[in-house]
Amino acid sequence: MTDTGPAGEGEGAPDGLLGWCLVANVARETAHGESALDIQHGTKHFRAGALLWLPPVRWDPGWGRWPAVGRHRGNSRRYVRMIVRAEDLENFRVKGVYSEALVRSLNGYDHDPAAPRTLQNPWTRERAQSWADGQNSDREPLFIEGHPYAHPRITVPNPPPEEIQIDGETLHLAHYGTRGARYSRTPPPVEWTPEP
Repeated sequence: MTDTGPAGEGEGAPDGLLGWCLVANVARETAHGESALDIQHGTKHFRAGALLWLPPVRWDPGWGRWPAVGRHRGNSRRYVRMIVRAEDLENFRVKGVYSEALVRSLNGYDHDPAAPRTLQNPWTRERAQSWADGQNSDREPLFIEGHPYAHPRITVPNPPPEEIQIDGETLHLAHYGTRGARYSRTPPPVEWTPEP
């Protein structure tokens, strides 16, 4: 999905397209805590559903993390630049950049005041769309109890199976939500039913 018009940039936005950017929304549910079973709405800095602009990565912020620009949960008037977990994002797509304030935030330390409408490290529309398509796959990420990040090589179908075998070990479905399937080594409790 590609958006082509200026959306939500407020009054005073420049008329012309300044570039393309990969964007995503903060997930409705984000997993935190031990075994990632503490489900929260949004993140500490961004509310659920917040639009985040994702500039191309020029340095490695850590596995499964992205630099992102968005409007902070506490001050929705200004853009802030932060590192976010990729697993906290959903609905990847391409949007046009129309705001000089957004260009300034996307550029970060590389921003040139002499060229305030120039993205220093721009996405091409095709490259951004390719990344968005790759992130919006139909398979669900798999999380294993005790590991805070998704398994890098394994995904499961939607809906996920109750049990899976990984490296000879049986894992049991512990939680399934919008952010993927979470498996535990401990089998689920057996429901007690009274005998007649």
